[in-house]
Amino acid sequence: MNTENGNSPPAGPPGTGKMTRAGLRGRCPRCGQGRLFQKYLKFTDACAVCGLGFTGHDVGDGPVVPAILVLGGILVDLALWLELSYQPPLWVHAALWGPLSIAATMAILPPLKGLSVALQYRYRSTEEEAEPGGS
Repeated sequence: MNTENGNSPPAGPPGTGKMTRAGLRGRCPRCGQGRLFQKYLKFTDACAVCGLGFTGHDVGDGPVVPAILVLGGILVDLALWLELSYQPPLWVHAALWGPLSIAATMAILPPLKGLSVALQYRYRSTEEEAEPGGS
């Protein structure tokens, strides 16, 4: 069966590893080709290649928690190492760690958000209508 753009959808669901890699790259978890984001962190409505809808995916704060934990641990360790090794003035810490933490957060959030969508696609259906009563 061909889609409107001439590409055929994949024969079966991709494996978990393939979905994970696609999500980390910001690609559709079903076909691995279409883009997840239309802007920095804003999802597209549907995959342009296979037509998978992304409107039902709500990742909430899921990607933010690992970003805070991982980046916080790394940056605090680096700041502590710098302080204990070189004892720079406080303005060096302020000038270094503020922009670095913002840049690292901006870099890590899209892959984590894409991974969250891939995991939702793998383990929770978002295309099916909710049944009455919430089950």
